[in-house]
Amino acid sequence: MNNDRYVAYVGTYTHGTSVGIHIYDMDVEEGKLTERKVVPINNPSDLVVSPNGKFLYSIADEGVAAFRVLEDGDLEPMNEKWIGGMRGCYVTVDEQNRYLFVGGYHDGRVTMMNLNEDGSIGEISEGIFHTGIGRSIAEHNYRPHVNCVELTPWQNYLCAVDGGLDHVKIYKIDYEKGKLKIADILREPIDSSPRMIRFSKDGAHAYVLCEETNEVIAYNYECAPEGPVFEKTQTIPTVNAKEKKNSAASGMEISQDGKYLFCSNAGANSVMIYEINQESGELTELCESKISGDYPKSIAIFPDGKHFVSLNHDTNQITTFKIEYDKKYFLMMDKPISIDQPNCIHIHKLV
Repeated sequence: MNNDRYVAYVGTYTHGTSVGIHIYDMDVEEGKLTERKVVPINNPSDLVVSPNGKFLYSIADEGVAAFRVLEDGDLEPMNEKWIGGMRGCYVTVDEQNRYLFVGGYHDGRVTMMNLNEDGSIGEISEGIFHTGIGRSIAEHNYRPHVNCVELTPWQNYLCAVDGGLDHVKIYKIDYEKGKLKIADILREPIDSSPRMIRFSKDGAHAYVLCEETNEVIAYNYECAPEGPVFEKTQTIPTVNAKEKKNSAASGMEISQDGKYLFCSNAGANSVMIYEINQESGELTELCESKISGDYPKSIAIFPDGKHFVSLNHDTNQITTFKIEYDKKYFLMMDKPISIDQPNCIHIHKLV
């Protein structure tokens, strides 16, 4: 770990004082972030680095944007492309850097974009609008809202998490033709508003975070010959009962070693850490605490698993914490880092 170098890319809304993606040098052992520079881009609400570490792809007002990742972690603009709908809120890329997948909150659209050999973004390959009426309450959520698009562990399916329909739609990916075909639907509880999905490191379990019900729903997962198989095994709250009414689950990540799952909660302004049973995938609450800020929109766990950061969107700050797993608590380190309306973070190992 001592010889590895990391940077953190933090995307922000840019209608305030921020102008784009903030690049931070990381001291992993000390749990510290030091800002180096800001790369201009309009409203990078989500971003991802390609598995080969050579490119960064970001949501932008114009659609999606590609950057070349330089040796020191700096970003060199490549190109931008329209996604065929309203601005996206989530972006991911397959392991071979063939396609970019975008989730659209505002128009309920899933978009599949070609990627060129040089890493730049090509044209739209597929675009699917979700249709239907979901929730009957909370008027702003009764129509389709794609909150998250995530590839299954073996990359042959795409999970589109729709918080308006209370669905996770599973699409079969045709990499040769660049097409998506519906294969299954996970129907989450009515009015649960699923927000994102994550898979365990061994690919045998999946976790769906539900915003309105403040719950994590756990599944056993198998990629069977006849298609994807999800078996629900557990539902566990992300906040205590007293805070559930005024809380909304907001972020979820799994530690690099696969042993712990972290969830953040807006309203309650807290983070819950669960221990993951390595055989069954079952979650057991380890500890919960406040994050000393408002609306922890995203969280990121340091590569050593001993620290994490919370992006506190409404108080314009990043707070960093040290975790004591044996003693079942975490404590804030140093003073918060000031940053205007942070949305997303990606930790990248320099190559």
